[in-house]
Amino acid sequence: MKQKSKSVLEFDKIIEKVAEFAETGMGKEEVYKLDTSHSLEGVKFKQKQTAQALSIIIEKGSPPLGGIHDIKDYVKRGAAGGIISLRGLLNCADTLRAARLLKNYVLLNNDDRHYDLLEDLCQGIYTDRDIEERIYSVIISEEEIADDVSPELKRIRREIQIKNNAIKNKINSLVSSPSMQKYLQEAIVTMRNDRYVIPVRKEYRSMVKGIIHDQSATGSTLFIEPMAVVEMTNDIANLKIEEKKEIDRILLELSLMIGDISEEMLNNQEILRELDFIFAKGKYALSINGIEPKVNDRGYIRIKKGRHPLIPPETVVPIDAVLGDEYRTLI
Repeated sequence: MKQKSKSVLEFDKIIEKVAEFAETGMGKEEVYKLDTSHSLEGVKFKQKQTAQALSIIIEKGSPPLGGIHDIKDYVKRGAAGGIISLRGLLNCADTLRAARLLKNYVLLNNDDRHYDLLEDLCQGIYTDRDIEERIYSVIISEEEIADDVSPELKRIRREIQIKNNAIKNKINSLVSSPSMQKYLQEAIVTMRNDRYVIPVRKEYRSMVKGIIHDQSATGSTLFIEPMAVVEMTNDIANLKIEEKKEIDRILLELSLMIGDISEEMLNNQEILRELDFIFAKGKYALSINGIEPKVNDRGYIRIKKGRHPLIPPETVVPIDAVLGDEYRTLI
């Protein structure tokens, strides 16, 4: 179809309406690729997909398409033996879960109804609930993993907490000491470069043993880490190195699990892309109370009580129209 004809028919506006119903960026991409076709069988096939999507939505409600992410780069990283980020692993788990829920939505509890085209697509979806749950049990958020993931991580974090408490107690006792307070700008403890420091007046620098980590804008206050806590803070720094190594080991383990099913997950992504596209058309059809047309290649169109989808339903006037049989012109 020529672009001018599409413009007259406001085809682009319909596409925008359909795209609003896609849940993912991938689904929207497919909607924007939608075009007219000269293949009768191809049109019938696509119409049947949309009709089945509409029917299952009416029967079961909206499909569970939330949580689908574009995980291609993450999966490829895992397949190459690299470490996937916390966000990437969560996105992979979310997408696995979404795929499982969508597969169940289409395949289960269909009574006597059959949605063969949707079912064929969903039969190809790979599910692995063990990997889903493993990732969710390890990763609390995009910035943190659970303490009890491994005995070693739990031990390291417990030692860090003990050391931190000891440092706080020691430095608080220094700050509250009458002999120390006269040297301080304020009786507070703050952090500089992950180190506990106290604000010492510049003129009393020699009275407080420790390491200078910063100074105030005026230079009148020095932020000093007291020598009494330097060794314990160094211990924490070493423990944090151990913690990172253990976290990397755990993340690598999860990443390799994703890498082992990389082909299945990439295949899932393409199926989910297609299903989101199909369901977007089904949801749009529901929103306009649309029905499946009977298409033909005999060169005629018969519309009964047709309503323009871009005119508000409260004002649109249904019309009957026939074109291409006895009539060649529509005014």
